[in-house]
Amino acid sequence: MTVPSGGPTPQGRPQRKQVLLRLDPAVYEALARWAGEDLRSANAQIEFLLRRALREAGRLPGDTGPMPRRGRPPGGRPPGGNPPGGAPPGGAPSGGSPAGGAPPGPPSG
Repeated sequence: MTVPSGGPTPQGRPQRKQVLLRLDPAVYEALARWAGEDLRSANAQIEFLLRRALREAGRLPGDTGPMPRRGRPPGGRPPGGNPPGGAPPGGAPSGGSPAGGAPPGPPSG
């Protein structure tokens, strides 16, 4: 079932309003580059800039919720994965073990 724009979602949150926006292609390209530098989507960059302009003009409604967080959750590394950089804590970089898959040990003999 489709929920109309503005109605509550199954989680009880209001659905985000969808708006068609026509922009000059050069304006969009500049906006998209700026969004990429800030690690945002073009849509998130537009919302960020609109909220900032409304706040600076004293027109942002007081009941406006925070910007939705998108992308990877904070925390550094994915569950069960290596931290950024590829090496597990206290270990060699991934792919650095010998052919048998076992870590190097003392020479046998």
